Amino acid sequence: MTATPVLVVGAGPTGLTAACVLWDLGVPCRVIDRRSGPGIAPKGLVLWSGALECLDRVGVAAQLAGTALPLAGASYWSKGRRIAGVRFGGLTGTAFPGPLCVPQPVTERALHARLTELGGTVEWETEVTAVTVNRGGPEESATVTLSAAGGAETVTVPWLVAADGARSLVRDSVGIPFEGHTFDRTFLIGDGRLEGAGAEAEVQHHITPDGVLVIVPQPDGHRVFFDTEPDEWSEPPSEQQLQRLLDERGPGGLRLHGTWWTSRFRVHAKVAPRFREGPVLLAGDAVHAHTTAGGQGLNTGVQDGYDVGWKLATVVRGGDPALLDSYEAERRPASVRAVANGDQQTRMWLLRNPAARLLRNTAMRVLSATGLLEKKALPLLAQLDLDYSGSPAVAATDAAAGVPRVLRPGRRAPDAALTPVHGTTAASLHAQLAAGRHTLLVYGAEAAGESAARAAETVRDRGTADMAQVLWIRPADLTNGHLPQDGAELAVVRAQDDTLGGADARWCAYVRPDGVVAACSGPAGLDALLTRLPSRPARTAPVPAVRP
Repeated sequence: MTATPVLVVGAGPTGLTAACVLWDLGVPCRVIDRRSGPGIAPKGLVLWSGALECLDRVGVAAQLAGTALPLAGASYWSKGRRIAGVRFGGLTGTAFPGPLCVPQPVTERALHARLTELGGTVEWETEVTAVTVNRGGPEESATVTLSAAGGAETVTVPWLVAADGARSLVRDSVGIPFEGHTFDRTFLIGDGRLEGAGAEAEVQHHITPDGVLVIVPQPDGHRVFFDTEPDEWSEPPSEQQLQRLLDERGPGGLRLHGTWWTSRFRVHAKVAPRFREGPVLLAGDAVHAHTTAGGQGLNTGVQDGYDVGWKLATVVRGGDPALLDSYEAERRPASVRAVANGDQQTRMWLLRNPAARLLRNTAMRVLSATGLLEKKALPLLAQLDLDYSGSPAVAATDAAAGVPRVLRPGRRAPDAALTPVHGTTAASLHAQLAAGRHTLLVYGAEAAGESAARAAETVRDRGTADMAQVLWIRPADLTNGHLPQDGAELAVVRAQDDTLGGADARWCAYVRPDGVVAACSGPAGLDALLTRLPSRPARTAPVPAVRP
């Protein structure tokens, strides 16, 4: 049995996110990839708010934002006329109010550098050739055969994270099907310089009877995207072919040149019926395949990687193994929704019937004019509004506990302005939660502070202070409160208003590393909330993220 508790197969954005989270939360993992190094193909371009919040907790979002191109909005055109538009950047309650254009290799390099900083490595040119799930003993495990330049190797690991792409050998080996459909169209992409494009960073959708043209601004150029009739060609399209389609479908006056990447491919809308087989957990493209509409594949994969990473780290460090039952229960519905959203958008692009096209254009005009298009579409794309309230890892709130309504189990914790008092510099609740730790919130006056101090001492004694934190939130009008005598390990803030409760309120809440409220209670329930936290010391030395 290998000493490494987790093997991650695949070092794309999904696998690297999972690996970074594991190392960051004190659990070493082994990462392998059959490629010779980080990817160079800029497949995914857009990072939305939900994925950016995950990458922020990992410690790379600020770096990515520094080189990214913020996208200003999207427009939809038919017969040379603008029929609809949405503006980006207006999402509230997040540090990332709009999407950023970041070519996938940039994201991969940032995650790879962070993994190295945390102490991990990637074993390149190492491929899985067989996987067997071992059952029947006291603990399940996976036996994996690896092939590398140095020869074959067989390892047995307690946990396996499969992030090995749409053609996942791990998925096939454990007998999980991949269900859905493939569009009967060929799609062509070209990245290069586009003369004549507007200065604003707006994604344009030109929908014509012959097919769609999508133009996506990039930090150093543009991407053009087309659908065509299927043909026998397999090589990437030429610049001349892309220019011809650009002339046929575009607004005119556009010239593509200096292309650095072109591709020809088919698109799928598929989701696996299961995301787990015993000790094998699958994530990213291995369990969901998206159309290119909205750039959802990369974003959903990053959130998968974050989710499986913190849950595995918690279980390895003494948390309840039943926590992993929530992985599929939470991430599969989110994936189904993202795939269905992209599938619907693509079908709308590909409408050929004149009456259906007229109906679509009319509906988009109305939705755009009323603001409903922006109101409905952006939360779907950003993936900030996920509802995990039915998850086995989320407990319903006792209505008598006095917990404020803004704390909704199964939903992201709301933001709230805070004044730092002791042990933290966070000026908002989201800033405190951005560290990606298990967090106990204890609200109330001095008696609440004493309870919070005892909880913080328990966390310290367990050796889990690197993975869990306790935050005492004083009411806004408690300006002269004293620190508990044993409050050295405690982070203390003061609420700036009564959003979280008044002077007489007392409540407790457990917020997961992903920022989701998982349980709330009155003061008497604090000990029960403590049982949700990990109980074993780290296996790796913590390496903090550098934050601005």
